[in-house]
Amino acid sequence: MKFLCRLIVTAALIAIPVLAGASTWQIDPAHATIEFRVKHLMVAWVKGTFPEVAGTVDIDEADLGKSKVSVTIGTASIDTNNAKRDEHLRSADFLDTAGFPTMTFIADKVVAEGGQVRQVIGNLTIRGTTRQVTLTVNELTPAIKDPWGNTRRGASATTEINRKDFGLSWNKVMEAGGFVVGDEVKISLDIELIRQ
Repeated sequence: MKFLCRLIVTAALIAIPVLAGASTWQIDPAHATIEFRVKHLMVAWVKGTFPEVAGTVDIDEADLGKSKVSVTIGTASIDTNNAKRDEHLRSADFLDTAGFPTMTFIADKVVAEGGQVRQVIGNLTIRGTTRQVTLTVNELTPAIKDPWGNTRRGASATTEINRKDFGLSWNKVMEAGGFVVGDEVKISLDIELIRQ
């Protein structure tokens, strides 16, 4: 019996550094904003969000470069504050949400410097097309305890993509020249993570 107790204690002591080094965090969809903006008529930026988001972030505190990210976004949740425009963006001209109800970002390469995450590099899939994308991480906050006993931390990041790289090529030429919709899409993410 004493041998068994010693074995359990020894196993627990060995496991502690492993558990301390790596942790799994879930995106809190109630406190996550996935925002994009794209030029309209070559004069102004139109913004939109994807409220339906879920994902997991595995953070390896001992070696941040081994951290991983997996995010799924519901394409039909797109919201640009204009119902008619949103309906068009859900159509086959753009996201084709009937055929591609989700888009994903899967990353297994993290660039850290000075103990801080600087970039997250992974594969973004939209409309069945996958391209490598680099997120510039602006902030990964230290963990805190919320009033309900959860451990949370925040993260914010930005990137830019060309929508045509993902098959979103619909456009119209204006009489004065130029296009109705710009090709460059600026993306920003502000999320809260809850430790599991």
